Amino acid sequence: MRAGGNAFDAAIAALAAACAAEPVLSSLGGGGYALARPASGSTRVYDFFVHTPSRRGALADLDFYPIEADFGTTTQEFHIGHGTIATPGMVAGLFRLHADLARLPMGELLAPAEQWAREGVVITEFQAYLFDVVKATYLASDATRDIFSSNREPQRLVCPGEILRQTDLADSLEILAREGPDLFYRGEMAERLARLLRSGGQLQRRDLENYQVQLSEPLTVNLPGATLLSNPPPAAGGILTAFALALFSAEELKGLDSRGSEYLIRLAATLESTHKHRMDVAAGGHLHSELLLDPELLEHYRAEVLGRALASRGTTHISIIDADGNLASVTTSNGEGSGTLIPGTGIVLNNMLGEEDLNPAGFQTWAPGQRMTSMMMPSALFWPDGTQVATGSGGSNRIRSALLQVIAQLVFFQASPEQAVRAPRIHWEQGLLSIEGGFELGRLGALLEAYPRHQIWQQPNMFFGGAHTVRNGPRGADGCGDARRAGVFRKVPA
Repeated sequence: MRAGGNAFDAAIAALAAACAAEPVLSSLGGGGYALARPASGSTRVYDFFVHTPSRRGALADLDFYPIEADFGTTTQEFHIGHGTIATPGMVAGLFRLHADLARLPMGELLAPAEQWAREGVVITEFQAYLFDVVKATYLASDATRDIFSSNREPQRLVCPGEILRQTDLADSLEILAREGPDLFYRGEMAERLARLLRSGGQLQRRDLENYQVQLSEPLTVNLPGATLLSNPPPAAGGILTAFALALFSAEELKGLDSRGSEYLIRLAATLESTHKHRMDVAAGGHLHSELLLDPELLEHYRAEVLGRALASRGTTHISIIDADGNLASVTTSNGEGSGTLIPGTGIVLNNMLGEEDLNPAGFQTWAPGQRMTSMMMPSALFWPDGTQVATGSGGSNRIRSALLQVIAQLVFFQASPEQAVRAPRIHWEQGLLSIEGGFELGRLGALLEAYPRHQIWQQPNMFFGGAHTVRNGPRGADGCGDARRAGVFRKVPA
């Protein structure tokens, strides 16, 4: 930005840097969404998420196998291997954003990521924790072990304080900046990937060649005194949050304490109701009248969201507003990673076809040649006085509950970004109410009685999302990186 770039230049540079600095969460082998609002022009959503292959193989013929993610207090099975890879969109998304909205040369934007990949980054406690959770993925092959294993303990992944160098990824960034996205989708990288996946994979050369970034109008939700723009269908998070916000009444919330039982009971009931009504729609049922934002929108939701495979894990988010008023809100994902690299590139590929929650009727039930859907919902808020907020979150299924609570804090309780992001959160899923550390338990008696099946966390935790949020307006610029996911807020002087 100091070099003359805008918010979109900064978003491209930050996304590339994330691939070098937090490879568990970000990769050129994944995909995502960008909500882009130029200072002069209309808001657009760039969908560069992963796409299902054009053919679906027999499970018995695939390199497709389970491993366990170890979260410390619990473990979870997921699947990796060649057969779990969906068509990546990240490279196409970066270059389309650059062509449409950026100012600076792509080589300049990718240079910091290339430098950090080549020279190395010091692994933090948080990044080491992420590696440890999915260590089975990164120890699955010689290629990934060579890059990500610890120098001190080869049977472990990089540890806090160690330097992670990714020289092949650095070379890939350098050559992509020079040759453009065709290298990935039609050139040597595409050929290497297609050749690799002939054994046990489903993705083919034609899937890469046919991949397209999709542009759409944002989902627009009118709130009391503000307007929300978010990710539309086929993504699910934005419209589910819109349904949830429709259940809130500004008048009913007046005078309530955002950390008290009365408000939290309403919030928990809203999360529960949204989930249940989504299941009703999926089963062919009917939404209650208070959730009907618009009959056509509901039908669009039914057709565009519920029939698609849902990807929900391994997310990271970036929010940027520049001094000219350009706004970028970008969320990306690589799942847990497939344990597979494009040979010689350092690019870890996604495992979106191996997510158990994508296939409730069993693996290999997805429709061929279709954009996968996601809970990711990069979003923006606008007020009549010119104030604008960019926000979004990682956190799989907790994305929509995290952002619902941040948006409610900003709009209904007039909180600052710092207050909204740092406020403790709750999450309802499958009959269990999770309560984050930070509440005064003595004030939650009614909530705990209303939800006897609950779990109280001792501390804030990345389980509850990572809602990195920035604001700019007549009273200046502020923001908050969500500490749950080691987020930071930077204000760049002109």
